[in-house]
Amino acid sequence: MVPYPVWMSPGDNAWQLVAATLVGLMSIPGLAILYGGLVQRKWAVNTMLMAFSAFSLVLIVWVLWGFNMSFGSPVNLGPGILHSFIGHPQPALSHTAEQSRAHIPMVSGKGLMPLFRFPQSSLIYFQFVFAGITPLLFLGSLIGRMRFKAWLLFVPLWSTLVYAVNAFLLWGGGFWAQHGALDYSGGYVIHLAAGTSGFVAAAVVGPRLKRDRQHGVPNNLLMVAAGAGLLWLGWNGFNGGDPYFASADAATAVLNTNLAAATALLVWLIADMTISRQKKPTFLGAVNGMIVGLVAITPAAGYVNGVGAILIGLIASCVVWFSWNKLAHMRLFQKVDDALGVFHTHGVAGLMGGLLVGVFADPHIIVYLGSRKVPGFAAKGLLYGHPGQLLIQLGAAATIIAWDAFMTFVILKVMGIFMQLRMSEEELEGGDIVVHEEEAYPSPTVAERISASSFALAASHSRAEHEAGDEPSP
Repeated sequence: MVPYPVWMSPGDNAWQLVAATLVGLMSIPGLAILYGGLVQRKWAVNTMLMAFSAFSLVLIVWVLWGFNMSFGSPVNLGPGILHSFIGHPQPALSHTAEQSRAHIPMVSGKGLMPLFRFPQSSLIYFQFVFAGITPLLFLGSLIGRMRFKAWLLFVPLWSTLVYAVNAFLLWGGGFWAQHGALDYSGGYVIHLAAGTSGFVAAAVVGPRLKRDRQHGVPNNLLMVAAGAGLLWLGWNGFNGGDPYFASADAATAVLNTNLAAATALLVWLIADMTISRQKKPTFLGAVNGMIVGLVAITPAAGYVNGVGAILIGLIASCVVWFSWNKLAHMRLFQKVDDALGVFHTHGVAGLMGGLLVGVFADPHIIVYLGSRKVPGFAAKGLLYGHPGQLLIQLGAAATIIAWDAFMTFVILKVMGIFMQLRMSEEELEGGDIVVHEEEAYPSPTVAERISASSFALAASHSRAEHEAGDEPSP
């Protein structure tokens, strides 16, 4: 018996599964505890449950129809962009889908990348964790007021009608992939989409209670640190897995990812210390800077060199810092309750990264090697003599923003005809204990408080007798 087919590389397959697992850890428990620590105490359970349930929902949608809508054969819906807008919806659960050689019909069939050396199930799962994390990201815009039942319906609808289109257009061989748009690992497909959809959804669902907006302090910064750390190191799989091979470009992407994150974190801290109103460094500011760097390098990680990665982290952190601290005070952003600022840290940062890859893409950073018969693949940006790449990046960004904003609005408005999107006033007041009958930090019951008080009183009496030289009372 032979354990591997002749086309399989155990190393490539192992790395793809490890990379997928790292990305999965970014969602659960990463984002669940990051967001769960950032919200008010009364919303910690609701936040974590929405994260775990969304991750589960997307997996079922993904294998039943989502994967092939994103990476399958195209449906011809009309001329122009409609000719390669979305793939055929069909399951990916057969023995062929799970154990045959991985392929993306519109891409590998046209020779735009080397043939994969791992099974289709590895590709399905790797792409699922990207699809799964996206609604979890824009959950940060909706925390503390969206009804749980509405969330359970919104996530599969959004994943089907929005995410699958984004993925097909840019990754599955769709219109923008054919026109050379660059999105290495999801700056547009995931982060720009999350920032756009989160902002629109927050506007449609409505704000939190006024006092919750005014006093929305984190309930556990240690949990925020744990979640942020899982995000940072999990991003090694996010960007390192996207060449689909355990290659030199995968290692380049991992190093560039960390360079951009470290640079952006430090830039944000320096800005907080020098030009903010308080002029003090904060841990939450450091986390924001870190996330901005990770998001901004995502569309560029395997296309730029180390200098480009540092510059992307620096520029994106400066732009998003001003967006967070200045733009957020404008009337529109005051009116729309984007609870955790997903528009800024993911939407603006994803847009910046997608545009900057059009500037800094280095043709000497080789993604796929060539041969005498087949040319290799690298990307060239504005600084290396290809100004047209920036225009392509602008066009792809405009498509994602327009489609995602429109469809998110339509989905929620149609849902609103049949169900309530926002929690009742009683639920908004009570939080987790009313919505789920659970608390992340349960308050002691009356009996427990009486027992604790009696124990403290007895211990105090015993210490007093001991200090007086008397025998302690039984």
